[in-house]
Amino acid sequence: MSARGSSTPAGRVLGGTAVASAASLPTSDVDLEASLREGLAVVEARLREAVGNTDPLADATSRHLVLAGGKRVRPMLTLIAAHFGDPTCPEVTSAAVVVELTHLASLYHDDVMDSAPTRRGAVAAHQKWGNNVAILTGDLLFARASNVVADLGPQAVKIQAATFERLCLGQMRETVGPDLHDDAVAHYLGVLSDKTASLIATAGRFGAMFAGAEPRVVDAMVRYGEDVGVAFQLADDVLDLTSAVDDSGKRPGTDLREGVPTLPVLYARRAARAGDAEAAAVVALLDSGRLDDDAVLADAVAGLRAHPATEEARRTAREWAERATTHLAGLPDRPARDALATYAATVADRVG
Repeated sequence: MSARGSSTPAGRVLGGTAVASAASLPTSDVDLEASLREGLAVVEARLREAVGNTDPLADATSRHLVLAGGKRVRPMLTLIAAHFGDPTCPEVTSAAVVVELTHLASLYHDDVMDSAPTRRGAVAAHQKWGNNVAILTGDLLFARASNVVADLGPQAVKIQAATFERLCLGQMRETVGPDLHDDAVAHYLGVLSDKTASLIATAGRFGAMFAGAEPRVVDAMVRYGEDVGVAFQLADDVLDLTSAVDDSGKRPGTDLREGVPTLPVLYARRAARAGDAEAAAVVALLDSGRLDDDAVLADAVAGLRAHPATEEARRTAREWAERATTHLAGLPDRPARDALATYAATVADRVG
């Protein structure tokens, strides 16, 4: 119920602690960078504390993805948003832990549903312990997130519940697919809004809210998160076709092989229905049932990469990232605003 394409950690692991690389922090402001690094280190320690369990099996499975590292995008955005108020409020750190625990929990469920072999460079939990244990581990982490958010008050609990509902609905809509009369692209964008962007929006909302920022700032963070979250996933869709294995940790065409209806695929199918012969040839490969053959998959990736559908998807990802920055216009002029703009630009730059 979260963003795909998280097979490789963005930072490095030192002494068992995930450390964000300098490039992963979207700011050149020395004070903001120092504050974010300090805040992320505290979040990391709190995450490890939150997933600990006296039961040896539950402890091992719960720590599995935390120890694998990750970009920590959601807590990072929580901490950045907090700089529009008082970032030292202890509730900010707790809120950052909540959003990352929720994200981690959803990954256990995602990997079972997608039959993913790896996650963040490690063997997926369901491959190591089985589907039932992986699903229960995800449930356990959702419970831990609920325990932390309960200390943040009833408003936070309601926001978390509404976000979790959207995560579930997005996953359900993706699983069932669009109705015959639905526009497949619009359906897909709606799925991404619920499944990926909702939690990113909540991350920014929590940061601004618990730091005591003005209501207009909180609202802007929600709108920014909704749009940059969709942009992030659309960029991943393009990267699945265009990046090298070394760049992303994923083999090109991973989403195609898993049958994920990414935006380039949806655009290609639309072109095929309109009579585009090249698109029809690509769609025929996608529907051949032979994508487990590396040669066939490579042909499908090459055909889709060369078709205008991929460039159209690239433009769409950039448009969503650019739209996210428009919500920053009314925010106070400070390094946090620049960092959010830089992050959105980085998402757009990922697709070239």
